[in-house]
Amino acid sequence: MTDNASLLELAREVAYPNYRPAPFVLTRGRGCRVEDVEGRSFLDLSGGIAVLSVGHCHPKLAAAIAEQAARLMHVSNLFYNDRAIELAAEITRRTPFDRVFFANSGSEANEAMLKLARHHHFGRGDKERVELVGTLQSFHGRTLGSLSLTGQTKYHEGMEPLLGGVKLVPYGDLDAMREVVGDKTAAVLVEPLQAEGGLVVPPKGYLEGLRELTRERGALLLFDEVQTGYGRTGTFLAQEQYGVVPDACSLAKGIGGGFPLGAMAVTEKLAGALPPGTHASTFGGNPLACAAGLAVLRIFDDEGLVEHAARAGEHLGASLRDLAERHESVIEARGRGLLRGLLLADDVDPMATLVALRERGLLITLAGGRVLRISPPLNVTREELDEGLALVDTVLADPPRKAAS
Repeated sequence: MTDNASLLELAREVAYPNYRPAPFVLTRGRGCRVEDVEGRSFLDLSGGIAVLSVGHCHPKLAAAIAEQAARLMHVSNLFYNDRAIELAAEITRRTPFDRVFFANSGSEANEAMLKLARHHHFGRGDKERVELVGTLQSFHGRTLGSLSLTGQTKYHEGMEPLLGGVKLVPYGDLDAMREVVGDKTAAVLVEPLQAEGGLVVPPKGYLEGLRELTRERGALLLFDEVQTGYGRTGTFLAQEQYGVVPDACSLAKGIGGGFPLGAMAVTEKLAGALPPGTHASTFGGNPLACAAGLAVLRIFDDEGLVEHAARAGEHLGASLRDLAERHESVIEARGRGLLRGLLLADDVDPMATLVALRERGLLITLAGGRVLRISPPLNVTREELDEGLALVDTVLADPPRKAAS
């Protein structure tokens, strides 16, 4: 089968229908371009939702995966493997963290942090410290634990009862945090920038205030950098822009450049919080995934991608602010680095706007329901950004409107 129609018909018969994919089938890509099975090309500024840190099919990444696949793909965690040790060492070298646990996804990395928080206090004899505090409009994953800390009720419907002992407060509100963080709080989990919730940048002093509050009250501070980490916001980790070091941090998405890989990085004081037998991952830290992770970091260094992301992000931000000023269909430009977007006016139909952009050959995504999110590969060129923004400009000049109620 080499045409969209026949493959879509087969997908309707055999694929579990929990997604609503666009009505075409992608088959190859390179850099910021992808093609469907009929040869139509698209400019992909979605980056696989911030996953494709080095673009589609980077030759160095593809070669590293092929070489490792022919050498050693998997051993159990009853044994060390060289690639996992090397990747953990590289992550600790580039961050303020001292230890790394590997998983397969962001949800798994966040689950590990939640378990770590509770077991840390348990191991210290403080068995009452089990409460977890998160924020409204956050997104931490789809597993029951990470979902329980996700502050969007639309994801909770039909999944209750969720994890107990969870409190959610408005993002950016330190006073609300002070009301709920107490002597039973195991940890506070936040994103340094709310990504899926609509590209919400924290107010000045918020993350610094959380660090001070959690230290004062004996709770851990956990950062979800699944979407904001690995150069995405213009520094290797977003937390660097605030001078705040949490007790633990989750990583995924861009860490493997498209290969499934996640990690929990922790400071030394938590090195004993999950002793042998308390947590594990069958595939976590497998040699193939870690070889991909090492290749991504080599590409970062060879091509200066973190620095490039900062420069390209400034250009993207300025361009989006210009669009917001010129179009009444846009309320504001949001985000940091190469994780940015446009908040659409109430009467604009977000999904129909996405479809209109796809029809013109541009792939981006939505965040928070109403934000056009642009999260391209970190090696995107200025010319590619300008090409995509010109299409956004055209569509926003006369955007699809919501039907009158």
